[in-house]
Amino acid sequence: MQASSRSIVTNQPGPHEDLSRRVTRALAYPLRKPVAEHTRQAFEAARTWRAARLDMPLILDAGCGVGVSTRRLAERFANHAVIGVDRSESRLTREHGPLPDNALLVRADLVDFWRLALADGWRPVRHYLLYPNPYPKAAHLKMRWQGHPVLPVILALGGRLELRSNWRLYVEEFALAVAQATGRKAEVGPHVPGNDFLTPFEQKYHVSGQPLWKLVVELPHDPGLVPIS
Repeated sequence: MQASSRSIVTNQPGPHEDLSRRVTRALAYPLRKPVAEHTRQAFEAARTWRAARLDMPLILDAGCGVGVSTRRLAERFANHAVIGVDRSESRLTREHGPLPDNALLVRADLVDFWRLALADGWRPVRHYLLYPNPYPKAAHLKMRWQGHPVLPVILALGGRLELRSNWRLYVEEFALAVAQATGRKAEVGPHVPGNDFLTPFEQKYHVSGQPLWKLVVELPHDPGLVPIS
């Protein structure tokens, strides 16, 4: 198989100089964005689905795209309940085969879904952020998860958090944000998938010869990380 994909181009020579300030702000000021009604409804449906599987550990596949990763995680962890969340109906409805019985795809605003999940006491044992949009321009730091106000919620959910990216700087920034927010050191290193691809992007980047990077950190469930109004 041959594939081509453009490498990340950025005007940043290293971790963003404003990252620490953004993390400090996220830890100090509550996120006041109203929860979208469609996400609230989608969460309630997911909550009902989850309630029928409370004996199964939970895995969150955040920003699951077309849902290939959700399917593969559900097959890999057959005794877990795997929920994939993405905001795009177009991506989620593409045909990639039937969903395993232990998997659910949810169309929702991910920022709102995370907040609702934390408020409802969800405790994923594994939490995946697979190839998020890198937003490589320095001016777009606040759109990366490590620079976004929702960061404390992501970390507060706890579990084994795994981030993968084809942009090393994204992973390094996220590790700095984790350390600042939680005091925990995330393991960062190359990711070599072999032929065991979780997402179409992972396969495309790997076949194109791009190096891939991974961050893994074990986090406690800690709602106290999130500032309250």
